Amino acid sequence: MDMKIKIVVTSPMNFLPEQEARLKSLGSVTIYNTLPSSSEEWLERCKGATIICGGKTGLKEKIYENKNAFYSLPFVAVGWIDKDKLKKKNIIVSYCPGCNRHAVSEWITTMMLLLMRKLHKLIRVKRLKDRTGSKQYLGLAGKKVCILGKGNVGSRVGKVCEAFEMEVVYFKRGDNLLKVVRDVDIVVDTLSSNPTTEGLLDKRFFNSLKKGSIFISVTSSKIYDSKAMLSALENGILSGVATDVGNALPGNVDDPEYKELIKHPKVIATPHISYQSDVTIKISNDMMIDNVEAYIKGKPINVVN
Repeated sequence: MDMKIKIVVTSPMNFLPEQEARLKSLGSVTIYNTLPSSSEEWLERCKGATIICGGKTGLKEKIYENKNAFYSLPFVAVGWIDKDKLKKKNIIVSYCPGCNRHAVSEWITTMMLLLMRKLHKLIRVKRLKDRTGSKQYLGLAGKKVCILGKGNVGSRVGKVCEAFEMEVVYFKRGDNLLKVVRDVDIVVDTLSSNPTTEGLLDKRFFNSLKKGSIFISVTSSKIYDSKAMLSALENGILSGVATDVGNALPGNVDDPEYKELIKHPKVIATPHISYQSDVTIKISNDMMIDNVEAYIKGKPINVVN
């Protein structure tokens, strides 16, 4: 092993001591504990490095400017990466599929309970018009949920729903989408962003849903039509929506789409934070270092291709 190989971690990763020690055993490692203030600063941090690790800040704008580099990315969403450009620049990218499955499935389950039981409206309430709640609050048991996508997150959400004694169906590639979702109480969108899914959840999709159903998404609005979704809310097709605003940079409350969605009283929106938990951090850091080790050994794993 060449201990002089230069590795840079461009942003804070919250490494455990043993994770940091493991990474530093692989070469000459520089770890930055602040986010880069600009894409140019990110690029400067990468200068001279063979292996680049870190989050999306700066990465999305400048990823193709480091020729002959290896990126180990501690997250799942890599649908925005242009594979042809990677090939032309001799860049290899590895990511961490499934690292967020625990946290994101927890977020989805929470949103189901909030929207069905109206729990977010009952916190610290001082007066109830309807004390019985017979029409207002719906339980999960016996309800039908359709999960769009059966990957790491989708399959885990399905297991949780089964534990709640819900009826679970999945939409998978090749299925008739409108037929699968037409009689379900909850639709959960966990689809990967790629050319086959972009624009898939359009006006026709939302108009085909069961009246009073709920739509929950942890994906990019490249997959679902935000205007059609809001129109379905206004027309009573949807009774509620929860979205983690996948287009936003993590925690960016100034994102235009996020700011627009939080204005709607029937939408629960979070600024791309559904994946954030101590479990995700540990798993993603371990996988990121696994990817680095595999690359150094000449056998890259979890490669974007």
